[in-house]
Amino acid sequence: MHDIIKRFYIGTPNELQILNGITLDVRKGEFLSIVGASGSGKSTLMNIIGALDRPTEGVYELDGVRVDQAKDEQLSQIRNKKIGFVFQTFNLIPRTSALKNVELPMLYANVPPSQRTRRAKELLDMVEMGDRISHMPSELSGGQKQRVAIARAMANDPAILLADEPTGALDSKTGRLVMDLFHTLNKEQGKTIVLITHNYKLATETDRIITISDGRIVPNGEGSVD
Repeated sequence: MHDIIKRFYIGTPNELQILNGITLDVRKGEFLSIVGASGSGKSTLMNIIGALDRPTEGVYELDGVRVDQAKDEQLSQIRNKKIGFVFQTFNLIPRTSALKNVELPMLYANVPPSQRTRRAKELLDMVEMGDRISHMPSELSGGQKQRVAIARAMANDPAILLADEPTGALDSKTGRLVMDLFHTLNKEQGKTIVLITHNYKLATETDRIITISDGRIVPNGEGSVD
């Protein structure tokens, strides 16, 4: 992405510019972290990387597709097929089994039922949740929910995994297991991962740290985080 600017309330007296010309290249197979304090603009940047929002100005290309020029229907396809999301709050469907939660992105991608089930089982085995495929989210611990969420994020073999504070709701031991899983996906499967966090200690585990402050990338990682 190049020269990304994001404004809200455009043309009104309270117009607000959150991102001030962000240029960021994420390399294929890289494990990158974006850190910054509350209000730094990292959440707005994450929404643009995840195609959840559009930049006001600038160019964003993902896996050969110009996201900034995409129509709404194409954006939905990009989110479904090109990006795997892992959220702090897990975002699992409550009354749906672990297996069906993992199948869901493939359902939207029109993957045939037998192929969906086979792939979901493989992914749940990969995150060591193969013995919990019939469990509902309410029957799982926080760490187990996050592992299911990671399996779901991998369902359509996305170009990039976007992890927003993925250990924020977990105790330190469980958070460690989740981070180890990200390292495995990165090293063994070559998955590109962008970690959004305010936790600088977690960020130091990644290949590269991008620090955001006042809507800008801070040179040499200088700047404050929470």
